Amino acid sequence: MLMLFAVVLVVSGALVVGAAWGIYGRLPKPIEGFLVALAGGALLLSVTSELIEPSIEKSSVFHAMLGVGAGALVFAICDYWIDEKWGSDGGGGLLAAITLDGIPENLALGVALIGAGSMEVAALAGSILLSNLPEAAGGARAMVENGRSKGKVMALWAGTAIILSAAAIVGNLALEGVGEGTLAVIRCFAAGAVVASLATEVFPQAFREDKHWAGVATALGVILAFSLGSLAGG
Repeated sequence: MLMLFAVVLVVSGALVVGAAWGIYGRLPKPIEGFLVALAGGALLLSVTSELIEPSIEKSSVFHAMLGVGAGALVFAICDYWIDEKWGSDGGGGLLAAITLDGIPENLALGVALIGAGSMEVAALAGSILLSNLPEAAGGARAMVENGRSKGKVMALWAGTAIILSAAAIVGNLALEGVGEGTLAVIRCFAAGAVVASLATEVFPQAFREDKHWAGVATALGVILAFSLGSLAGG
């Protein structure tokens, strides 16, 4: 239980740190794009190796592919609705999109912690942390530029961090006794939603801001996640 709360605190706390970075700090756009691509590459490998592959091994390819397809489809539908409702450039739309992305990520993180040792979730947790920082920075900055006060923006992101923390805790506690087939679908649903968000939000943003080095940064993110997984014994 202590490990669960420690991991959740670090991963969700990255949203608050990222929001503060976006509101009060500033990096050149190419560097921010590089960091976003780095985080995206790490997260792409992590959801594959820490969620999809274990689900296939413990359950079946059918359960895994069902979850991945359903997660991607639900994310695409919700993301489309968000764009139509708030507009893709609106602060509320950005916050909602990142929350929609973060809930399955953190739910999957909580599920991954079931029966896991302290190092076995290092790659997934580290990759989510890396992705939360630049995503929160970009979302918070856009909100301030759209006229929201800095205090209200920080409060919104702190509230988002609490919601995502709750998702991880629910994923860990409420699903502890669930069968492997069900867990496989849940893990892969989260993986599918994350993959869809990478394709529609993360990598396009990285390419817009740093088109020359985004590919290299993505590869470095993959290397980083693979290294973390190797250290964890994966």
